[in-house]
Amino acid sequence: MTIKIDKKIVAYSVVKPDDLSPAPASDPIQIVQKMHESLARPEMLSGATYKVKTPLSDHALYITINDIVLNPGTEHEVRHPFEIFINSKAMEHFQWIVALTRIISAVFRKGGDCTFLVEEMRSVFDPKGGYFKKGGKYMPSLVAEIGDVIESHMRSIGLLKEDGPDQYQRQLIEEHRNKYEASMKAVEDTGTSGFPPEATLCSKCQTRAVIVLDGCLTCLNCGDSKCS
Repeated sequence: MTIKIDKKIVAYSVVKPDDLSPAPASDPIQIVQKMHESLARPEMLSGATYKVKTPLSDHALYITINDIVLNPGTEHEVRHPFEIFINSKAMEHFQWIVALTRIISAVFRKGGDCTFLVEEMRSVFDPKGGYFKKGGKYMPSLVAEIGDVIESHMRSIGLLKEDGPDQYQRQLIEEHRNKYEASMKAVEDTGTSGFPPEATLCSKCQTRAVIVLDGCLTCLNCGDSKCS
């Protein structure tokens, strides 16, 4: 099929077969664009900036993740992370943070499944020990918290799906949480966030919210149970 080009060609690039996927047979000339490293950066990208305050420094980190919109205005429209920037007044981590952002941005632009970054970063442990962030969630390192921010962003744009408890588990958790919250006041300084003070750390969601329910260790935050 011959397609007439009636506009001036201002730029071009070589596209590999793997970078394109055919559209449905009803529209044979429509091409679905996928993320790949040869994709030029648009003049403007939309994104979000997250503030991270840790006990490791007096200054907060500001993490900005910009997204590119592929196939805008079509049924194949999708948002994909394109680049990441991290800024802070603290300079002690400047060198490795700059290196980390460049590597992560390169992985974003490479295309394919980039969600593996979340698990890899959250598995990094600081030899000096981790810390509890506000809400009682344990962070084994600063790198792990950056990974936690990337996970939150990927969930917000639909790249990662929620894998939490089902409807009945959520109902049971809510009932028990209401019982505890009715008899105690959350103390923000301790980071308990409404969970009972005797709760222990959950190995799945890293939140201090595990108690004994009906003779079984159960997390009031994510619903993980040793008996299920």
